[in-house]
Amino acid sequence: MTINTEGPRTFWRPSGVSDTSQLDDDLIERLEDAFHQSTRDVVLHDVAKIASEHSAIDLAVAASRLPPHARVVLYQNLSEISDKSTFMINTDSSTRIAVFREIAYEESKELIEHMPPDEAVEVVEDMSERTYRKVIEMVEVTKAARIREIEKNARNTAGRLMTNEFFSFLMDVTIGEASKIIRNYPGIDLTSRIFVVDQSGHILGYVPSRNMIVNPSDLPLRQVMRPVQQKVSVETSREEVAELVERYKISALPVIDEEERLIGVITYEDVIDALEDILDETIGSLAGTAEKVSEYEPHFRRFLSRAPWLLVTLCAGLINVGVISYFDNYQKSFLTFVLFFVPLVTGMSGNIGIQSSTVLVRSIALGYVTPGKRRDAIFKELLLGFFNACFFGVLCGVLIYLLNFT
Repeated sequence: MTINTEGPRTFWRPSGVSDTSQLDDDLIERLEDAFHQSTRDVVLHDVAKIASEHSAIDLAVAASRLPPHARVVLYQNLSEISDKSTFMINTDSSTRIAVFREIAYEESKELIEHMPPDEAVEVVEDMSERTYRKVIEMVEVTKAARIREIEKNARNTAGRLMTNEFFSFLMDVTIGEASKIIRNYPGIDLTSRIFVVDQSGHILGYVPSRNMIVNPSDLPLRQVMRPVQQKVSVETSREEVAELVERYKISALPVIDEEERLIGVITYEDVIDALEDILDETIGSLAGTAEKVSEYEPHFRRFLSRAPWLLVTLCAGLINVGVISYFDNYQKSFLTFVLFFVPLVTGMSGNIGIQSSTVLVRSIALGYVTPGKRRDAIFKELLLGFFNACFFGVLCGVLIYLLNFT
């Protein structure tokens, strides 16, 4: 066996290998071409061929940029239930909703049973209430109980970020015995820390996964375990969790209940997802938009996600108009009255511009809008801005008439 003791290398990259953005563009272009074939048989043949050549994760990303019916067809052309499960975990909410509307309860149940509980909780949120009740009753009892255990915790807390499928052992268990148990449960993800607990489930320490390999198999875990310095409760906010993980570079953070018993583990990947959500919400709040829908969703749905924030500006502007017109002695000429609406126009146009630019820049930065699709994305933002202008212009005129400002 050869061990590499050299520093990091820079690997040569063939010119034919594309980055993820180019891969997404190429995959979406192939899928769009496939869905524009003349007959359904040809469409299904081409889509099945594409699905067999790409990973479920790449297909999940591409699906969010296709029409709803095409997303379902793409999902149905995945042959393995494990691939379908990966697809549902990594795609967006709109795609999940479209798929759950088409597939049977039995298939939904199989999907959930192939997911870790924390991922399943996120996925089932996109089921209708009726579908959820039916499916959760069909899911294996232990899996269903673990899903419900996570669901009962408040949103945006450690209890929602954690997974309750993890490995923990008593301190007298040997490395060999622990390794055998781990091998018997390949469906549970192995974190970089194996936790050690007492008979009551109270956390005593952890063993790095590497120590399970380099130490003799007959060595008890208590001889190689390390103390746990950081742990959180289920009520800890996701912001505090992210700060802890970032500061101490923790790969697996234990979650405890009120009695200090270990009930879950938060992995580094969970924290990365939480950080992305925090960033999205922060940027959205600053820009005055809570838009969660994809850039490829219908314009009307995107309009509805932005309209509530613009209504606040509209109301404030109308109050401003009312105050100015009440205290200003003006001749009732149309031109003079129009000037009172200048603050309203500038406020509304500024907010719409900030919303569009923020959403577009964020999408480009995160790779949701690839270089080949930027022109289309800009055109869609212009179209959405025009739609906003027409709607709020008409609404403003109606309100002025009803309130008798003139």
